Amino acid sequence: MTRNGRYQRSTLNDEDSGELVEGDDKVSIQSYRVHSTITSRLANTMIQSKVVNKAKHAQSLVFDVQIPKGAFIHNFTMNVNGITFTSSIREKSAARQQYAQARARGKAAGIVRSSALDMENFKAELNVPGGTKVQFEIHYQEVIQRKLGTYEHVIPLQPGRLAKQLEVDVRIIEPQGLRYVNVPNSLGDHFAGITTLSKGEKKAHVSFKPTVAQQRKCPTCSATAVDGNFVVAYDVRREAKAGELEIFNGYFIHYFAPDNLDPLPKNILFVIDVSGSMWGLKMKQTVEAMKTILGDLRPDDLFSIIDFNHNVRNWRDDLVAATPSQMEDAKKYIQGIHPNGGTNINEALLRAIFILKEASRLGMLDPNSVSMIILVSDGDPTVGELKLTTIQKNVKQNIPDDVSLFSLGIGFDVDYDFLERLAHENHGTAQRIFGNQETSSQMKKFYNKVSTPLLKNVEFNYPRESVSDVTQNSFHNYFGGSEIVVAGKVDSSNVQHLQSVITATAANAGLVLETLEDVEGLDDFLKKEEHADPKFTEKLWAYLTINQLLAERWGEMPRVDLRLSRTPPLPSLPVAGHRGSLACPPQRAEQSPAHPAPMPCQGPCPPLPHFDNDPHFIIHLEKSQENICFNIDSEPGKILNLISDPDSGVAVNGQVIGAKRHENKKLSTYFGKIGFYFKNKGLKVEISTETITLKDGSYSTSLSWLLVSVKKDRKVTITMDTEMSFLVLLHRVWKKHPVNVDFLGIYLPPTNQFSSSVHGLIGQFMPEPEVRIYNERPGQEPEKPEATMEVKGHKLTVTSGMQKDYRGDRVFGTKVHCWFVHNSGKGFVDGHYKDYLVPHLYSFLKNP
Repeated sequence: MTRNGRYQRSTLNDEDSGELVEGDDKVSIQSYRVHSTITSRLANTMIQSKVVNKAKHAQSLVFDVQIPKGAFIHNFTMNVNGITFTSSIREKSAARQQYAQARARGKAAGIVRSSALDMENFKAELNVPGGTKVQFEIHYQEVIQRKLGTYEHVIPLQPGRLAKQLEVDVRIIEPQGLRYVNVPNSLGDHFAGITTLSKGEKKAHVSFKPTVAQQRKCPTCSATAVDGNFVVAYDVRREAKAGELEIFNGYFIHYFAPDNLDPLPKNILFVIDVSGSMWGLKMKQTVEAMKTILGDLRPDDLFSIIDFNHNVRNWRDDLVAATPSQMEDAKKYIQGIHPNGGTNINEALLRAIFILKEASRLGMLDPNSVSMIILVSDGDPTVGELKLTTIQKNVKQNIPDDVSLFSLGIGFDVDYDFLERLAHENHGTAQRIFGNQETSSQMKKFYNKVSTPLLKNVEFNYPRESVSDVTQNSFHNYFGGSEIVVAGKVDSSNVQHLQSVITATAANAGLVLETLEDVEGLDDFLKKEEHADPKFTEKLWAYLTINQLLAERWGEMPRVDLRLSRTPPLPSLPVAGHRGSLACPPQRAEQSPAHPAPMPCQGPCPPLPHFDNDPHFIIHLEKSQENICFNIDSEPGKILNLISDPDSGVAVNGQVIGAKRHENKKLSTYFGKIGFYFKNKGLKVEISTETITLKDGSYSTSLSWLLVSVKKDRKVTITMDTEMSFLVLLHRVWKKHPVNVDFLGIYLPPTNQFSSSVHGLIGQFMPEPEVRIYNERPGQEPEKPEATMEVKGHKLTVTSGMQKDYRGDRVFGTKVHCWFVHNSGKGFVDGHYKDYLVPHLYSFLKNP
């Protein structure tokens, strides 16, 4: 293998023989292997997938894996028919351009990108000819952190289909000694008894090798049951001393995790977002979690609650003791919250800081207590101070140095990077909470991590003449069940022993803990252990150092070095690039930059069926990797059905509005109002360019778009349970524009679970039709070639053109390819577009 994307010949002989497990698309996985070696908490993981396209035609092969947050990717390769391609780093726009150029030349191409929602998603896709064999392989490193008394090595295992050979192999080497190792049945009872585990004093081996028959969901199923996280949990032995010093190859790692200590008292303020976007499941789950959390407070703790929307309210003006009566009153207060209004994060945090400072000034706080603020929010600020950097500055300037701020971001509308910066700058941590039925358990699990402070003001000291380049060695708090890790370089050639002194404040006294370790104490064990990583101390020191630099210079360091490339966010990685693969919403017909698209993309975006301007529909066909476009020339005031699924009880309709006047003898039309009807839930949602109205039986509430977002990213996501999701975007124009008006766009992810009877202008394409495009030829205009498209028994003449995606480039947009069907989609859309006219915003189609 060579650098800079060049290649060398190799072979893929293993598993080439024998019957392959093929899907309906003639794609099969020869083998799917995950090998992971953990040396003293440092995990080196390799994921390898060997795939073959047995079809006679070209199609896409996909490698889609989840990488743990904070992992460092240090190698990614693709072997195509014996030729190995190495990944290279490019700036995102340059990567997309290189990918598109390679695909346009008919070359096999792939691009690696992170998902817009899941920043840990790593995906490579190649369009390859029939008979092609591809081996994907990625290597990454992570430091496994101790949480709630356990180290958990989590391996997302989602091969997507049956694999002829599937293997997970995990080896653990812990010089401290293993207290226990177990493999919870996280993949389900289907795989009970398949995993093997062997454990020694200091090392363990875990193996998971299900046969093809064991992988099947049922004996006759062609789908795989392997879909989830494979988890290995363990803890190490600890002696009653000042942590564990491990020294090897010129570096030291100091692990510190005492347990047998009394908890420190807490002074805790819960700051809870109760704006309109928290309405429904998010608020219900938050209330459930808070009732449990309040019940877990200790008698020595002081607490209060602040809830905020566009206003900020205190449950109590001061901190109060966690007595049974106060906790019961707090639960009743939480239970009575009704979400509505905007989001004033700045004032809410400043109010919390003020309450803590006043309590300290009045002498209410135990000198050995730990003060913290826990912020729970699901959105960006929309009221009060809106500039995120100003909010950060205000908090930093006002918060006392002994107060920690923890942030919980619910869902994906929240600016999680902002919450993470806010927490890291103020001695805390952040966590994203998915806004679903698991919200409550996730919140409680996060609280449990910070609910038991055992030490404060923890300092690690080493002889200056013996060590250098020591990572962070001062910590505000240590919480029970976690672990503090310090690393550095040690002059092992001139020193025989390394001494450390730890000072800290405990519940009843100050602590001074000393330890002394031989610099060659691990040499014999590690040099004889064939699976141990000989550079684990160096790599772990580098990992801690880089994370420390990122925390200190958040947003200033370019994260583009593959060798130490953090997964959030991943750079685009072109490996060498076919038209159509880059189509992604929101795409719009050629128009003025006065309509900036409201959803910027980080790298290429997943194509979704959607409509936008004039009503302009773009349907992405996954099987053929083509985009089909058509316009609907309806009249203002008419209502068109987009989704009609009586079996699922879901209807989505859009009402047409017109421009202010005709231009070039044509009146442009748009969607100005969209109605969602979830019949089985009794819920109606009406979204216009001015308001968002929720109707649940006799209950109705309205939100202004101003309260949803005052930024350019005007969007609202509607999620029904976990099965349905719709994204609506508001396109604003200059109010005094002589022609254009505000309008709406809607985007539907392909994961929506509609029934087989779904129909409508968009719904009819949820079960993807067979489409064949051929005989590409010059059109009436040289820049717009024509082709013949066969679909639904029709032969249509379609025109090649370019649409614009304004997410990446707000001013000029990014051009993407599309085949245009004329005459309001005639031949591509079932029947005539007038067949889709309905009387009301919540109507279902009649006899689709």
